[in-house]
Amino acid sequence: MFTPHTPQDVEVMLKTIGVEKIEDLFDKLPEDFRFPDLKLPPQQTEMEIAADLDEISSSNGSTKELISFLGAGAYDHYTPAAVDNLLQRGEFYTAYTPYQPEISQGTLQAIFEYQSMIGQLTGMSVSNASHYDGATACAEAVIMAYHHFRGKRHKVLLSRALNPQYRQVVRTYMQGNPDLTITGDEQAVGIDADLKNFTALIDNDTAVVIVQYPDFFGRVINYKPLIEAAHAQGALVAVAVNPTALALLTPPGEIGADIVVGEGQPLGIPLSYGGPYLGFFAVNEELIRKISGRLVGQTTDVQGQLAYVLTLTAREQHIRREKATSNICSNQGLMMLASTIYLTLLGKQGFKQVANLCYQKAHYAASQINAVTGYSQVFSETPFFHEFVIKAPVNTEHLLLDLRGYDILGGYDLSHDYPELKNCLLIAVTEKMPRENIDFLHDTLLEVTHD
Repeated sequence: MFTPHTPQDVEVMLKTIGVEKIEDLFDKLPEDFRFPDLKLPPQQTEMEIAADLDEISSSNGSTKELISFLGAGAYDHYTPAAVDNLLQRGEFYTAYTPYQPEISQGTLQAIFEYQSMIGQLTGMSVSNASHYDGATACAEAVIMAYHHFRGKRHKVLLSRALNPQYRQVVRTYMQGNPDLTITGDEQAVGIDADLKNFTALIDNDTAVVIVQYPDFFGRVINYKPLIEAAHAQGALVAVAVNPTALALLTPPGEIGADIVVGEGQPLGIPLSYGGPYLGFFAVNEELIRKISGRLVGQTTDVQGQLAYVLTLTAREQHIRREKATSNICSNQGLMMLASTIYLTLLGKQGFKQVANLCYQKAHYAASQINAVTGYSQVFSETPFFHEFVIKAPVNTEHLLLDLRGYDILGGYDLSHDYPELKNCLLIAVTEKMPRENIDFLHDTLLEVTHD
């Protein structure tokens, strides 16, 4: 709660710093910009403001009222009540990664447990904690690869089946480096699961190759041949993953990935209108000292008791301006803790059960939609996890509006990012989706398509 200072408080503070009035604090700013007319509405009481905010928020649709088949990087999973309950404890909710970290053993232990679980999921040697989201983690993989080769390799290959937002963020991050060429995701390269055209682009000037697993279309592709081809040219391979899928799939570390990144939102973090989310980042042993962010290690103190410390990177690394790695420390501490609690509550078997439910329900949904005349599954020859692509016999923009009239969010219109996939929808199904809602989608498609 905001507590205003009394006039006496203000007078004492101004006198202490040698200033007569508050306005003097802004004398370095151009006069025209010091006190602009903000055109604020008339003042209201707290009760009136709360009522206005409730009215505004009620106009937003959410997955509580709507049946959502949206995915494309953010998913409507069930979060156990204990996650939020524990997260809102005072010692967690307001915690900040301290600059004398060893005195905050609880915070360090939480980070250590998080890093350990991400390492187990991805099959990698070490994880940091953490980045803003999956897209920025992906961009950090490019930065790491570029500096790993000391700027001597100038080519980055992004799969066209990599999340379009990730590809956009990579280009935004690297736009100030004219020596770097970002390619591989052009329409001419294609989105074929055999990756022949994409693999052919790898050469000895390639710093990193980035693919997604499952890819943006939900397909589960064997990347081992591509990884071997990249390593034969001396390039690094980064794999963007869905963490829930890793409960069932072979970890990318076991097929040779050098860097694994991803969006941690499925791990107990609500959709929240787009954030805050969590970007996880894990590497093999060779790249440990080049990873950005903070790493926590387990040790014993002088009394022989279990203790946790920041390790491997110098504390000053994070404040060395252009010589520093990215300054990732406390920004995602709360989201990291949420995912740690979520994974701990579910355990290995519970997490596998969630992934299996996603898989089974998605395949049931695909069969139901395929049964509607005119609808067909694209990429049906390739295995998928819990997302799949459906081609509709009608304009998808109009179709989604029709479905919205039945309180259904009918998926993601792929034509916005992939002109070659006109009238195609990306459908996502999680463990929360009951069978009757899938059947309702089937019946609604029959009605809106053939009325």
